Amino acid sequence: MSRIGKKPIEIPKGVTVTVNDGKVTVKGPKGEMAHHIHPELKVSVDGSNLVLENPDHQNRALKSAHGLSRTLLSNAVTGVSTGFTKSLEIIGVGYRAVQQGKGIQLQLGYSHPIDIAEIPDITMDVEADNRAKTNFIHVRGVDRQKVGQVAANLRELRPPEPYKGKGVRYIGEKIQRKMGKAGKAGK
Repeated sequence: MSRIGKKPIEIPKGVTVTVNDGKVTVKGPKGEMAHHIHPELKVSVDGSNLVLENPDHQNRALKSAHGLSRTLLSNAVTGVSTGFTKSLEIIGVGYRAVQQGKGIQLQLGYSHPIDIAEIPDITMDVEADNRAKTNFIHVRGVDRQKVGQVAANLRELRPPEPYKGKGVRYIGEKIQRKMGKAGKAGK
C-alpha cells in the first residue's frame, strides 16, 4: 500500500476543491488547476482534507498511481494557495539579464543576446546585485512542473563551467570545481 497516498491533503482557507467524474479541480487565490485521476481511485473531500483511497491493494499499477495522484493534488493545492518559485543566479563577466516587459533578455557570452518571450502562467523577475556583480532570475508560477522546466531551460542556455564557475546556476547549487593547467615546471 502507498504510504504517501494514504496521507490526507490539508486544504487551506481560500482554496476550493471540486470532484467530477475523476477530474479534480482546485481553485485558489493564485489560479486554478485541474487533474484527471485514475478511474479506480476514490477521491473525497472530508471537511478541510482531501482524501484519496485505493480499493485494490494488490494491483501494483494502481498503488503507484495512488501515490502519484496524491502528490500531484498536493502540489496543485500548494500552487494555487502560495505558488512555487525557482531562483537562478547568473555569474560571469559581462553576463547579465534585463527585464523586457513580461519576458527577459540574457547576455551570456554569445555573440548575440538571447530573448526569452513571455511564457503563459509563468512570471520571470530579474534582480541585479551590483556589489556582487550577479543577476538573479526568479521564476514563479502555480504549476510546479512548469516552473521547474522553465528554470531548467534557462540554466541549459549556459550551464556553469567547472573552472571559473561562470554560467547560470540555481541559487544554492554547488559546482564541483576543477584545477586549471599547472604549467610546465622547468621554465
